Amino acid sequence: MLAVRDNLAQCLSAMRAHKLRASLTMLGLTMGVATLITVMTIVQGANLYVENKIANLGTNVFQMARTPFAVTDFNIIIKALKYKKIELDDVRAVAEGCPACGEVGATASASVKARYGDKESTDVNFYGQTPNMANIDTRTVEFGRYFTSWEADHRTNVCLIGDTMVQRLFPGVDPIGKSIRVGNDEFMVIGIMEKVGSVLGQDQDNFVIVPLPVFLSIQGIHTSLTINVKTSTGNFEKAQDQAQLTLRARRHLSGKMENDFFIGTKDSYMALWRSISSAFFGVFILVSAISVIIGGIVIMNVMLVSVTLRRREIGVRRAMGATQGDILKQFITESFMQCIAGGIAGIGLGFLVALVLRTYTPFPASVRTWVAVMGVIMSSAVGLFFGIYPALRAARLDPVVALRSD
Repeated sequence: MLAVRDNLAQCLSAMRAHKLRASLTMLGLTMGVATLITVMTIVQGANLYVENKIANLGTNVFQMARTPFAVTDFNIIIKALKYKKIELDDVRAVAEGCPACGEVGATASASVKARYGDKESTDVNFYGQTPNMANIDTRTVEFGRYFTSWEADHRTNVCLIGDTMVQRLFPGVDPIGKSIRVGNDEFMVIGIMEKVGSVLGQDQDNFVIVPLPVFLSIQGIHTSLTINVKTSTGNFEKAQDQAQLTLRARRHLSGKMENDFFIGTKDSYMALWRSISSAFFGVFILVSAISVIIGGIVIMNVMLVSVTLRRREIGVRRAMGATQGDILKQFITESFMQCIAGGIAGIGLGFLVALVLRTYTPFPASVRTWVAVMGVIMSSAVGLFFGIYPALRAARLDPVVALRSD
């Protein structure tokens, strides 16, 4: 019976003698583990990315609108378009009938073109907002200022713009104080909002914000509004109930009649994202598992070839007193060591992918410790499972027949 140290020494010697074969054996598992690490990194990073970028309402802000905020069923959206629109009177009613609500603001949106001189920006998000949205929205004014209640009440043509508008219309020029044309109207730029960036391929900085009364005078007073409510964390649930009861009363909804409006919170956005990402996660894990299994099959095939090519070596060892157990342990250990090495290389490759993503993109990619540990465990399990059959084949070789092999 060989000591563990001697067994490891023989395995390392065999791997050094056949470097190319050992490298090819590890390559399949390296790619499988690297794929798994990369997938887990992307999914976890995406969850954090979405939480920071998309669900930016804050924990103490909720919205109310005619159409749903987070839904995957298109029929629900079609049905919601038949509901009554939310108007300014509804916003005022919620503000008066909701003592638990701190700030009650409103927004509306449309898509327009914007021009400055000979430069144009298309598919611009045109937002109308109440002045107190400066306190409700998590985005802040980076340069300049927000419009005042006086400017909103007097329908002054002032606006704030996003970073994309600055880059497209004002390269190398200070936009503050300049006038841009939005549709058929001129607006003076009084502020620039902080840069948000792109979220899942959608530019979040290509927008113009104007006072809500100005927006309604351009787009029509019957545009459906979105009510935004900010309250203290302790009153969050209470504020939702009060706002909901107020809006139901105005819409004459009684008893068990369902709401003809929708409430959106940060949690509702995240719940939708998790339901979507879980499906992608399952598919990615399946692809990764297939890659790992293929790597395991490659290991088994290479080990079987190795057993055939090393029959004489096995015969000599058996003739010198090695037992079937010694041969079995040697080949299982070889498979195990190659899989561990391949797994560690795969983890290293996964860390490299995460580093590249984090360095060259705004994506918050990072490899969690438990994911790396899982990669090592999985590679070890693959090494044991797919190494057993070749090891048994080697251990069961007849010593006399093995010695006669060329």
